[in-house]
Amino acid sequence: MNILITGANGFVGKNLTAALRCIQDGKDRTRPNLKIDELFLYDIDSSPELLEDVCKRADFVFHLAGVNRPKDPSEFMVGNFGFSSRLLELLKTYSNPCPVMLSSSIQATLIGRYGQSDYGKSKLAGENLFFEYSQQTGASVYVYRFPNLFGKWCRPNYNSAVATFCHNVANELPITVSDPSIELELLYIDDLVAEMLDLLEGTPHRCEFDGVTTVLTEQGRFCAAPVTHKVTLGQIVDLLSAFHDQPTTLRMPDIPENSFAKKLYSTYLSYLPKEKVCFPLKMNVDDRGSFTELLKTADCGQFSVNVSKPGITKGQHWHHTKWEFFIVVSGKGLIQMRKIGSDEILNFEVSGEKIEAVHMLPGYTHNIINLSDTQDLVTLMWANEQFDPDKPDTFFEVVE
Repeated sequence: MNILITGANGFVGKNLTAALRCIQDGKDRTRPNLKIDELFLYDIDSSPELLEDVCKRADFVFHLAGVNRPKDPSEFMVGNFGFSSRLLELLKTYSNPCPVMLSSSIQATLIGRYGQSDYGKSKLAGENLFFEYSQQTGASVYVYRFPNLFGKWCRPNYNSAVATFCHNVANELPITVSDPSIELELLYIDDLVAEMLDLLEGTPHRCEFDGVTTVLTEQGRFCAAPVTHKVTLGQIVDLLSAFHDQPTTLRMPDIPENSFAKKLYSTYLSYLPKEKVCFPLKMNVDDRGSFTELLKTADCGQFSVNVSKPGITKGQHWHHTKWEFFIVVSGKGLIQMRKIGSDEILNFEVSGEKIEAVHMLPGYTHNIINLSDTQDLVTLMWANEQFDPDKPDTFFEVVE
């Protein structure tokens, strides 16, 4: 399949192109039915001759090109409607009835605050042009009215509040929110690209519109990505603040699968400057080795790493409720446990050559001994709760 992408250097175009390249090169095998032969990438600086050539050979067109912020509002109609007209005329000229996808905007509804939008008017004109083209030629057209988009590679200070907020927070720049209660409908770029790939496989999601609300329906005239998120500006700012502070607090915010928070965190990280990609952790060092907290969670405890020097014994304490996993990843050691009030000792020899997880049981005093005379013992530790210095639930008692 030969695929033409107009607006290939834009936010959606870059992400779609990267996804198609991975499929084309065999790096992404999650879409075994998609066979990509050639990708034709067209943008504003491409030659007109290129567009003519690829309109002859394309098997599918993603029409993503458009004008978002012209100097003169009249440029909306020229850039959006005008270029769409040229594209469709070329396809007709070369008798190419390939399917065409159009990226439109929710502003094309011209409802409420979009009522006087020149951008929305140009997008609506483009939609009508595509539907008419389909009636005239019999070619399949797929019109998507995008809500606000966000994700990696989106340009800040352009037309995405999320991109601007992520960029500014990551770079210690101020952000301005006049009304935190304003709600946005947001579509994540990976969810959009997944829908574009579904479309290529012949399984797009159809919809109609109830005002500005997308209503999925199999017989819909329009198409839509099925997963969007409605969040307020205040919620976005609060999440970004927590992400910003994570290297200091070590606390990982709740990011459930497919949640807006998870997608926003990935987006935020893509804006980090080089000096923030790496950050120091507080190592508690003494003559026995070191202990470093790595990560804390709201509901699932914390992760740490412990380094024991040769011949050193650490631990010798027990907990009422707290329990842990000890996972030796380098070196050779012995973990010992004894139930309080009992003389029986449980021994577990552990090694980085055979990585295992050992439970530190509640009510059992425990230790870990480095059996090597020359090599440090490195142990990853997970505890089911964050350490609370005011209530440590840790009581000294030697194992033997």
